Amino acid sequence: MRKPSQDEVIAFLSDSRNLPGHEAVETVRTHGALVFLCGSYAYKIKRDVRYNYLDFSTLQKRHEMLLRELELNAPTAPSIYRDVIALTRDADGQLHLGGEGEVVEWVLRMQRFDTDDELDKVAARGALDDQVAERLGEVVAQYHAQNKVCADVSGADLIGAILDELNSSFATMTDHLDGAQNDRFHTISDGAYRRAVASLNARADAGHVRRCHGDLHLRNIVLIDGVPTPFDALEFDETLGTSDVLYDLAFLLMDLRHAELPRAANITLNSYLFYAPGGDHQGGNYAGLSLLPLFQSIRAAIRAMVVVQTTRVNPDDPALLPGARKYMSEALDYLAPAPAQLIAVGGASGTGKTVLAKSLCPQIGAAPGAVHLRSDLERKALFGVPPLTRLPPRAYGSEISRRVYDVMRIKAYAALMAGHSVVMDATWLSEDERKTLSELAGQTGAGFSGLWLSADTPVLQARVGARNHDASDADATVVHRQAQCLNPPSNWRFIDASGDPTNTFAEAIGALSGSAKPRTGTG
Repeated sequence: MRKPSQDEVIAFLSDSRNLPGHEAVETVRTHGALVFLCGSYAYKIKRDVRYNYLDFSTLQKRHEMLLRELELNAPTAPSIYRDVIALTRDADGQLHLGGEGEVVEWVLRMQRFDTDDELDKVAARGALDDQVAERLGEVVAQYHAQNKVCADVSGADLIGAILDELNSSFATMTDHLDGAQNDRFHTISDGAYRRAVASLNARADAGHVRRCHGDLHLRNIVLIDGVPTPFDALEFDETLGTSDVLYDLAFLLMDLRHAELPRAANITLNSYLFYAPGGDHQGGNYAGLSLLPLFQSIRAAIRAMVVVQTTRVNPDDPALLPGARKYMSEALDYLAPAPAQLIAVGGASGTGKTVLAKSLCPQIGAAPGAVHLRSDLERKALFGVPPLTRLPPRAYGSEISRRVYDVMRIKAYAALMAGHSVVMDATWLSEDERKTLSELAGQTGAGFSGLWLSADTPVLQARVGARNHDASDADATVVHRQAQCLNPPSNWRFIDASGDPTNTFAEAIGALSGSAKPRTGTG
């Protein structure tokens, strides 16, 4: 008996006369689903398809997957997800949404949101700014914190299975992807994976493997009342949805860079690291950065595979195939990370250390750029207060400052040992504190550069007086006190910070050109 086609269902849901409100219907198509947008609602069905990693080939399976999708997403996006309803056929053979009779398809009903608020659209119009990126990293860290830890799972087995699946799929895609690239990816990723086995399993033992989102790219995050909100978590395979939290994050970082937003990717990573549970004072996700090149590479390769599959169901879209090939090139680039560098940015308050550090980080080291460690943020975290909460003077005593610098060094050591670059942003007024930086570089085998920013005291006092929405508590009095005891290091590169931040950045890049070259490309 011939299997019934979904064509009738698709035609029914595409017709505004069949949906509440009877407004014009827009259809969104992916390789595994169709979404029909009408009025204030969105109606989603699973495609009747079967891939080697996904099976929606029966009505029962599609029903189960829609129920699982609702279960996974409703807690984190309650304003979007409503219920699963039946599309039925009555005795006269007519279809009805939510009616009585034989169920011919199951439909996930959602509250429609403005697609212009999806982060891929926000990024495309240039509105994914630093503030959105900061919030994005924080939201994802909170999302992971509430996800279930998956004990007794081999982190290495999870990644190994994904690589096996990718290579099997690529073997059938030589008509769309470059065979030589596919072979290189297989060889290089296999080597990277073998070197990472112990780290992958150690992170699983430490509780970093959780039931994650699984498909955390820009199109699956939407601004709801200005807050980045993940939706459409991967529901069709619990194994694929279970991963290292950094592997989940890697999809988002890769997607930001693919959208040519390296600064946003770097800020998102650093925000995530800062807000991740426990603060990682003993290494944690900072040590896990050794896995990020492999994780981002796999995520790019997955996108290449999915785009090829989408090309096969949308053969008339000329933009898809070049996109798949770009993803494969990026997948290879990630597997050739730049060596680790330790860069210290110092100087009195108001010299623009944080502004410079944020601009430098995306340019330095392995993608998506250097870890940014800022003393102002670490001090607030030490006291358990939000970054914008002002601390009392006692919080700036020598003992507290020592503890702040100790935390920064612990995190920097973990990241550098993982092969990831670090930019440490603090005043570094003490010669003893500065001495520990070169020692840290020596211990980890990283190259070291110190940048000392300077400007006249009146300029600095005016800047700190004009600050708002900033974690620094320094004021004009603090700047005056610092000016009385400045002891600049003789072996750091001096940067004139009295002018525009773009000039400071250009001078800093020039100063670093001999030891920590800015990154180009994706890897």
